[in-house]
Amino acid sequence: MTEMLTLTDVAKTFTLHNQGGSVLPVFEGVSFSVSAGECVALAGPSGMGKSTLLRMIYANYLCPAGRIEIRHRDGTADIADADPRTVLEVRRWTLGYISQFLRVVPRVGAQDVVAEPLIARGFSEDEALDRAAVMLTRLNLPERLWSLAPATFSGGEQQRINIARGFAAEYPVMLLDEPTASLDRENRDCVLDLIRDAKASGAALIGIFHDAQTRTAICDREIDITGYRAAA
Repeated sequence: MTEMLTLTDVAKTFTLHNQGGSVLPVFEGVSFSVSAGECVALAGPSGMGKSTLLRMIYANYLCPAGRIEIRHRDGTADIADADPRTVLEVRRWTLGYISQFLRVVPRVGAQDVVAEPLIARGFSEDEALDRAAVMLTRLNLPERLWSLAPATFSGGEQQRINIARGFAAEYPVMLLDEPTASLDRENRDCVLDLIRDAKASGAALIGIFHDAQTRTAICDREIDITGYRAAA
């Protein structure tokens, strides 16, 4: 199987500048890969650095040690050492990130929010909006809400916008940070079906799923981040 994401000896520390520059170790030596068509769960208690690791893969956090290699276009990009232009290019075409929180431009309608990544890739506005409509319908968001700004929505509705936006673009590599946390059972099952479809199309997914039933349903294996915990 084709390896889409490979981490080698990744480490992370935080410097607490408001506490005399104390250094807080998070993890070290993190090494694993995720292949096309595979969904991998990051496991371990809260506070072990699971979300931190996802943010490092997405380059929201710096990676002070190790390599984070993503198969991108016809080659490989090391996110740990990539310049900002390369990071943006990888995010546009290869790497999707569904976080726990929806961050969008105020007053932009939900359908436009979902369509935006497709327009950035060169899709026509009509094509992008049509794809967005399919995703919003699949995630049971009423059409009367599509033109409204997601900031006015409930937490569960905002999360569905986030999920629709992420899956509409069909990224080859996807990061999922508790994608079903705010959802009822019906909408959780819709998300699981989207993950299954992404796996079937060859996407590589890595995520945090605190619900054991969800992990059992869609994850091929687990990586316990506790084993990489750095000594204080």
